[in-house]
Amino acid sequence: MTRVAAVDIGTNSVRLLVADLTGSDGLATLVPIDRRMQITRLGEGVDATQRLAPPAIERTTAVLREYGTAIAELGATRVRAAATSAARDATNRDEFFHAAADALGVEPELLSGHAEAQLSFAGATAGLVEEPSPYLVIDIGGGSTEFSLGTTEPEAAVSIDVGCVRITEQYLHSDPPEPEELSQAVSVVRDELGDVERQLPGLHHAGTVVGLAGTVTTVAAVEQGVPYSRERIHRFRLHRSAAEDVFRTLALEPAAVRRENPGLEPGRVDTIVGGSIVLVGILRAFDLDAILVSEDDLLDGLARSLA
Repeated sequence: MTRVAAVDIGTNSVRLLVADLTGSDGLATLVPIDRRMQITRLGEGVDATQRLAPPAIERTTAVLREYGTAIAELGATRVRAAATSAARDATNRDEFFHAAADALGVEPELLSGHAEAQLSFAGATAGLVEEPSPYLVIDIGGGSTEFSLGTTEPEAAVSIDVGCVRITEQYLHSDPPEPEELSQAVSVVRDELGDVERQLPGLHHAGTVVGLAGTVTTVAAVEQGVPYSRERIHRFRLHRSAAEDVFRTLALEPAAVRRENPGLEPGRVDTIVGGSIVLVGILRAFDLDAILVSEDDLLDGLARSLA
């Protein structure tokens, strides 16, 4: 048995998983010891400036310092930290990586969109036993969305620069968003998804479609009308009609009203409409009746890669 730690430094949130691993490769068993998530908005403004803002770096490194302490206290002997879309876009990512390494004790690696998709697939599908394959795994992040398709491993993967933070910052400037803003965002997402269909022609033959990350889990929590709970969210089947209803409701509410929704974390109030546009756009474009919500994702894939 090996105690490992994985850190996912995303555009919107920073997450930690400390777990015990037994076995190796695809046969590894992952037993979580500690899971944490904090929204730091590392990618705030990066789409416009191509730089990580100093306050965003400070917020994120403060959380990484906490995570580094937890990793040491829990005795993890193998650690892997990875940064995704915001860091890919930023010209000053080395500045952040140096600060992150000092705070965490290990320097993050920069994941390509393709590598991100592969790790998400590995994390999301490891526990699927009864669900039919092939699997289409959809990971809606803050700055990008990854699609991977396969059975035991991804046979094809695509990453597009569409995510809840990026869509919000580019198009949704009013509170609540104006109809013209929503229409433009929906159109942009639809066009991007057309490229995904061309690159993953087999996606319509997927036996199981799995949805990952904060937008998907939040919409599932809002649909259930309950505060976020991993136990209630994991393996919940989110139907397209329900996602459409949640989107319509949230898009018409000002942030002050939206904030009162029991299923909506405070840190996602301003980006959930943008994320819902991406989620609903995917369900519409690929003509999906429902998706299987999974809490096993990129973070679990990172941990499993340390087997």
